[in-house]
This record gives sequence, structure tokens and C-alpha cells, in this order.
Amino acid sequence: PFMKIDSKVTSRFAHNVITSRAVNRANVSKEVVFDVDLPKTAFITNFSMTIDGVTYPGTIKEKEVAKKQYEKAVSRGQTAGLVRASGRKTEKFTVSVNIAAASKVTFELTYEELLKRNFGKYEMLIKVKPKQLINHFEIQANIFEPQGISELEAQGTFITNDLSQVIKKSFSGKKGHVSFKPTIDQQRTCANCSTSLLDGDFTIKYDVKRDSPGDLQIVNGYFVHFFAPTNLPNFPKNVIFVIDISGSMSGIGIQQTREALLKILEDIREDDYFNFVLFGSDVHIWKDTLVKATAENLKEAKDFVRAIDTRGMTNLHGGLMKGIEMLTTAFETNSVSKRSASIIIMLTDGQPNEGVSDPQEIQVNVKKAIQGRYPLYNLAFGYGIDYNFLEKMALENKGVARRIYPDSDSAIQMEGFYEEVANPMLTEVELNYPENAISDLTQNNFKHYYDGSEIVVAGRITDNDLNSLTADVKAQGAENDVTFSEQADVEETAKALQEQEYIFGDYIERLWAYLTIQQLLEKRTVAQGEEKENLTAEALELSLKYKFVTPLTSMVVTKPEDNEDKAAIADKPVEGTDIFSIRVNGQLIGDKRVSSDAKIQNTYFGKLGIENKQLELKLEVTPEKITLQKGRKKTVFTWLDTVTLRQEGLTVIINRKKNLVLSMGDGASFVIVLHNVWKKHPLHQDFLGLYTLDSHKLSERTHGLLGQFFHHIDFNILEIHPGSDPKKPDATIVIKNNKLTVTRGWQKDYRKDPKHGIDIPCWFVHNNGAGLIDGVHTDYIVSNIFDTTVN
Repeated sequence: PFMKIDSKVTSRFAHNVITSRAVNRANVSKEVVFDVDLPKTAFITNFSMTIDGVTYPGTIKEKEVAKKQYEKAVSRGQTAGLVRASGRKTEKFTVSVNIAAASKVTFELTYEELLKRNFGKYEMLIKVKPKQLINHFEIQANIFEPQGISELEAQGTFITNDLSQVIKKSFSGKKGHVSFKPTIDQQRTCANCSTSLLDGDFTIKYDVKRDSPGDLQIVNGYFVHFFAPTNLPNFPKNVIFVIDISGSMSGIGIQQTREALLKILEDIREDDYFNFVLFGSDVHIWKDTLVKATAENLKEAKDFVRAIDTRGMTNLHGGLMKGIEMLTTAFETNSVSKRSASIIIMLTDGQPNEGVSDPQEIQVNVKKAIQGRYPLYNLAFGYGIDYNFLEKMALENKGVARRIYPDSDSAIQMEGFYEEVANPMLTEVELNYPENAISDLTQNNFKHYYDGSEIVVAGRITDNDLNSLTADVKAQGAENDVTFSEQADVEETAKALQEQEYIFGDYIERLWAYLTIQQLLEKRTVAQGEEKENLTAEALELSLKYKFVTPLTSMVVTKPEDNEDKAAIADKPVEGTDIFSIRVNGQLIGDKRVSSDAKIQNTYFGKLGIENKQLELKLEVTPEKITLQKGRKKTVFTWLDTVTLRQEGLTVIINRKKNLVLSMGDGASFVIVLHNVWKKHPLHQDFLGLYTLDSHKLSERTHGLLGQFFHHIDFNILEIHPGSDPKKPDATIVIKNNKLTVTRGWQKDYRKDPKHGIDIPCWFVHNNGAGLIDGVHTDYIVSNIFDTTVN
């Protein structure tokens, strides 16, 4: 195997190419998998497969068009599907393809991202997980920064003392270089091991020289302005922590929250003011007003935090409104300095269900109360949450939403977020450029500039005769209003950049497109009606023009095979649109009567219940009828109806083939098939089949009796030998660190032939799946078809 990651970074804009090559040395055709993790902030821009010298390129299309092309290919035969699932900082991208004996396949994936500056450094994350020893593995990163590189470091979470010698890094002037090329022996976990050390994050961090607060760069009619002033006095800040203490936060949630708040209180500066608002069923405050971070107040605050405990429901609206009111009063009564930066940080893990609980009403009230004066940062703890609602509310109020993953390091995640916003240096930052010379400007107003970060603005130059470009920055400083001015000679900067051979010439234009699309998608989250449609159209047009896989586009790779099209599809997932909130329960039925000589009674699905609380949807399916409940409205269909129902986020199709297709948002589609049995059959009765059209879109957190098997599980079949039935051999399966006895048998696969099914070989696991399923089989019993708790 061969794997190379080649990164070219120009002025913070990274262009990355991952190339992976595999050879099928077997004498039969074999499935080859290409599996990588990409940063969430990146957009895929190209993907191709080269098989036996023939390249199959990817084409970027509007999501719906791509989906139709993909489904058309799927309906003709098995697909090589691109899987994606969200991790913390990365998205998984997998494609599998069947290649003939002695054939070679090369995968090439290109993605681009703008590197963000945090804590004074730009960071590029490369996920390294080849899953096997690789003959040729290398990472090469070339960095070019017109301002000059001031520091460069590279490290890996998997790097041992021996491997650290393999990392080569150097920088001089405007250029930096990092390489990592371990030999196959250096990759081994021990001298004779066949397992690889390479498993984790490889991170490159660097910063640039700053002779002035900003830097203007111009190439091919586009400009970018990087603004990161240093040595400014810190603003005193006013922080309100609004904390969810509802019952669902009990256990790890509240424990990690207490831990994080205690650490934050260690870091809070003496001239800062702060307070705590807790909300369960009721709203509780620590102090009536914001208090200064004196040693005495901090000691008292720590005692208060240690005693925080959970109780009641989720009165999110009450908590937020109290926090906003407290800040507003502090300014009106001059309790805090007019020259101070105010922020509200809210942490919650659930849906509002006490007081005002309608998300739209909460958004309206919060926006009206804040009036653009303080940014709102929403931290979403865990998965049982309406992330879209929290993100929309944060964006509307000049903040951001961030997911906090429930894990042993949740406290570190919360604290890390606080540190990002802990040191405001400027407020009300406005960056201006000559109006008659530029157009298509990205966001140029920012509520706060935080120490160690960077503001980036890009735009198009419309005046072809422009000799020099001027940028004027106005902002409020801790002591007085400040102004900065930058000027750049158009020809000189373009010439200086074009001298660099390995730089891709249109990088500033692509940086502008990347920023513009990201900001349009953010605005689209908040917008409604016609405005939302216009923003969608604009973002889609740019995504297609610059070939970015965004939430509005997909990339399709079609490989002709055996005169049938096979398709692969690449999607960009959106934080908060995971389908973790879909629950599917089934009720089993048996044969009409138990045959006296049958050792085991056959069971089938006699009823299915599908529920999505976010869409207020309940679907109950039986062999006789289909009952759809959306909110309070209930509709009943029969299997003879032909129905196509499309509402926001939901599609239901019932067709004459006794198929029901259910799609929710951009997630997986479920197919329920009615299997009719001859009415006079002495034993069998009508039953239902449940399938997923594109199970690769199911989150890796999907679970349940069937759901736990939707994602790949490694197993080995050993020691095949005759069993008690001469037609059904036994074997040993090694799976999930267990050795189990299994028996070969046959089952019907109804996906391609719903009427008769196709016989496929299977291995049957005994003892109710003990050792194969998580837990025991009785854990999966529910009391009714829409029960949300399992035993």
C-alpha cells in the first residue's frame, strides 16, 4: 500500500491532496476501502478513482440532482458508497470499490480550508489512521506566508520518542516545510508486530511575523485582509454563565460542568465582573448583580459552584432572559464600565420544556432583549438537543454555538472554549475599504476581537486601474477609540506572490469563495422565506462554480461496471442534523400456530413504529394500514394507496409495489416492504421488512438491536467443521474480542427482489446473540411501539 498527504498552505489557505494506492494481489476480485477523516471546517473539492489506468473523476452537483443520479445507480446494483459521520473535529469519508484480481486502484481526494488562528497560532489537523502497515507513507506540508513565518511546530498524538526523530521541520523567511515519512519498521508497535503505531492526530501549528496590525494581499483581482493587532491593553469583561441544572444534566454532565467552572474561576481576571444564573424548573441566581472578581468573591463563587446540583425541568427561556436582564441593568446603573466587553455563555443539554418552550418564541424574545449589545455563546452538551435552534439563536446574537461531547474531557472542552473568548482586546471592529473600488465583500463588522485570534476579510477589486488598496479599521479599545490603516501596492503584492512556484495562483479568489460560502450558510441558518431562498441560491451557485462540496452540493463518482453504473456520493454533513433523534421499534409476530416438529418458532415484524421528536412525527406501520401522525394531525393510508407527501424535512412515498419510503432531512432513508403471504397458508402470515437505502448516512452513534450493525465490525471466521446438521457446517467467529460458535444457514434478502427474495448464505449466532450484541437480548425489549426507554 501507498499513502501520501500533500499540503500546500498559502496565506493560511490550505490545499490538501490525499493519494492512496492499493493492489489486489489475490486471484479473485476484492473490495478495497479508502477511509480518511477530514477537518469539519474543510470543503472537499475533488475526488477521483483510477482503476487499471482509467480515471473516474468526480462531478459536483446540486444535492438533489446528485441524489437522483446516485439512487438511479443504486437501483441497478450494489453501490460503492461514500460514507460520512461526524466526529469532534473531523468527518469520516469512506469509499469502497470492487477491483479485479491483480488490479491496482488509486484514490485521490482534494480538500481545502482556511486555517483559523487560535491562541496565537494557525493549526492544521491531519488525521492519521491507515489501519495497517504501509510500505510508503508520507506527509509533506509546504507553507508560504508573505508576512514571514515566526514559528513552526509539528506533533502527533501517536508519536513515540523514536518517531519524533522522523518529523522534519524547517522554516526560513516566508517558507516553511514539514515532512513525516516513517519506514515500515518505524510504524510497527513493536519489533515483530504487524500492528501500526500510526493512529491519531498529526498537528502542524505556526504563526507569522507581524510588523503591522494587518496585512493586505492582492492577486488576480481579489484581495484578502488579515487583521491581528498585538500588544493592546485587555478589556475588562462582564461574563454571565447561564447553566442548565435540569434533571438530565445529572451525573457526568453536572460533574464536568462544576469542574470546568472551577477552572474558569481560576483564570478570571481581577478587573472582570461575573455572575451565575442556573435554570431547572425555576431560575436561581448566585448574586443579585454582577460582582467584581476579587479574591473574596472568587472564593465564595467556588463554594457556590461546588454545591450546584440538578433538579427539575428545562426553563431555558427564563434562565437566558434573567442573564440578559442582569447585564442590561449593570450598564444602566453604571455598575460596570462603559468600556467593557460583555458576553453570555449558556450551557444546556436538552429541549426547553418549562416556561416559554417554543424555540421560535424564545429566539424572538432573546434577540429583542439583547438588541445586538452582547454576543451569546451556546454550548450544547451531549446529543439529545436541538442543535439547530441553539446555533440559530447564537448566530442571531453575534455569537457561535459549539457542541460539548459527553466524555471524560468535557470539562477541558468547556474551559477551552472559555479561553478562546477570555481576552477581548477590541470591540465594535469595523474594517472599511474604498467603496468605488471593491465589491462582494465578506463580513467586515465584528463584535469583538479576541487576543490570539485573527479577523479575515476578503473581496473583489472592481477598479482595474487601482494602483494601491487602503484598509481603514475603526474599533473601541480598552482606553479609547482606535484606528488602524493599511496600504498595499496592487502590482507589487501580486508580483511578490506570483514568484512562488508551488503556490496555486487563484488561492485568494478561492479563499474569498470559501469565506463567502461559509458566511452565506451561516446567514441562511437564521433567515426565513424569500431571504433564505436567495441565500441558498447564492451559496449553491458559488459551491458549483468553485467545486466545493458544501451542505448544498454533493460529488458523484460513477464507475461503469459490468455494463451497470456504480455510483459513489460525497456529502458535507451539517452539525446538528444527525439523525440521532430517530427511533425505530418493532413488534414481533409468530406463525399462525406452532408446528409440533419445529424446534424454533419463526418470528417476523408485525408492526413498526418510527418516531422523530424534532419533526413531531410518529409513523405506525402494520400489514393492514399506515398511520402518519405529524403534530396533532393524523392521516391513515392503506397499502393500495399511491402517495407522495413532502413537508419540511420529511418525505413519505407509498407505491404500488407495497413499498413505503421515508426520508427525514439529509439523513438515511428507511424502506418498509409489505410481504404478503398466501392467505390460506396454514402457518405463515403477512409481515413487514425494514431496510435502509443509504445506511452510510446513519451516525456512528446509531444503536439498537439492528442499528449497532449498520457500521462496519471486524470479524474472522475460523475452523469451519461439520455440525449436527450435515447441510449446515459450524465454525468459530472471532468478533468484539469474543469467540463464538456459529452455524451456516440461508436467509432471504428482499432488497433486490421484494416478492421472492434471494437466498443468501449467513452465519447464525446461538444463545440469543450473546457475545455478538451489546448487552443481552432482553435489554432491547420495549413496552410499546413508541416507547423511548429500553430495559
